[in-house]
Amino acid sequence: MSLNHIRPWRNIYRRESRQIMVGNVPVGGDAPITVQTMTNTLTTDAKATIEQIQAAAEAGADIVRVSVPDEGSSKALKEIVRESPVPLVADIHFHYKRGIEAAEAGAACLRINPGNIGSEARVKEVIKAARDNNCSIRIGVNAGSLEKHLLDKYGEPTPDAMVESGLDHIKILQDNDFHEFKISCKASDVFMAAAAYQQLAEATDAPIHLGITEAGGLTSGTIKSAIGLGQLLWMGIGDTIRVSLSADPVEEVKVGYEILKSLGLRHRGVNIISCPSCARQGFNVIKTVETLEDRLAHIKTPMSLSIIGCVVNGPGEALMTDVGFTGGGNGSGMVYLAGKQSHKLDNDAMVEHIVEQVEKKAAELDAIALAEASQAAE
Repeated sequence: MSLNHIRPWRNIYRRESRQIMVGNVPVGGDAPITVQTMTNTLTTDAKATIEQIQAAAEAGADIVRVSVPDEGSSKALKEIVRESPVPLVADIHFHYKRGIEAAEAGAACLRINPGNIGSEARVKEVIKAARDNNCSIRIGVNAGSLEKHLLDKYGEPTPDAMVESGLDHIKILQDNDFHEFKISCKASDVFMAAAAYQQLAEATDAPIHLGITEAGGLTSGTIKSAIGLGQLLWMGIGDTIRVSLSADPVEEVKVGYEILKSLGLRHRGVNIISCPSCARQGFNVIKTVETLEDRLAHIKTPMSLSIIGCVVNGPGEALMTDVGFTGGGNGSGMVYLAGKQSHKLDNDAMVEHIVEQVEKKAAELDAIALAEASQAAE
């Protein structure tokens, strides 16, 4: 029996949307919410860009976006696509020809900004290139680059202006019988973005790409994104997400997964439940968690680990995790396995032993999943 069946207040009912494909990755419908990031290398430096894409993919990125600002980037994109382990979205601004070139280079999706891509005739040319090369399209509305006529109409960027921009460009795609598209309406203001996305979710069945744009650095941007994306995801809005941080793209992927994991929407790797520590702690909780995060980063199997400094909350948290350690006294603590008290362990041996137990549990869970998959295929 699943935990959600026992506790229905934990259920999130996702908005119904059409499903499209970004390369071999489904977005929308009943597909898992995908996690994206974007490279920040010069695209003309194919080697550096490929290395960054590979690092992001290893961290769990399902899709990676690459900026294509000039012809040199278009030429490099062909090699980058060939070496990428995940589908690539070509980020196109100002020059519609870059969109055509990116489609021909093998991009799985074209991101176009309605506010700066040019006339409807140019958008039609990009649509033709996308169709001819089996590309999907993301309409990327941004509060910072709305069309002049909408700024004149509304006086400033507003949720209404953003949604109107998005719907206008949806109409262009649909009028050209192109339906393999998703849409975003990003703003750096959390309130504006949330309001625009809520309106957009009611106005279209297209898959929605969530993001709070220009969110800031690692700490401030993580908090801002968690608030903005978290409330929308809680409402069931969002089919793919990108956390925008002034940081390494790998950090964007990590934060994206943590947001989804916190809502029970996506699970990857070890979810460490740990206390903030206090004078009651029986070991150095903060240092231990930092070490375990690093040592367990290679685990991709969804599972849970509780690291609690004392017996106030430790045993209770351990009841709900696959592996747990609760601090005691005299330099030792208690190990819990599958929610049950198992054995005492000296603090000095804690990290190595916990890593061993987590790896063992991950192998067991992987074997069960493989057996179930084989049985289902028969």
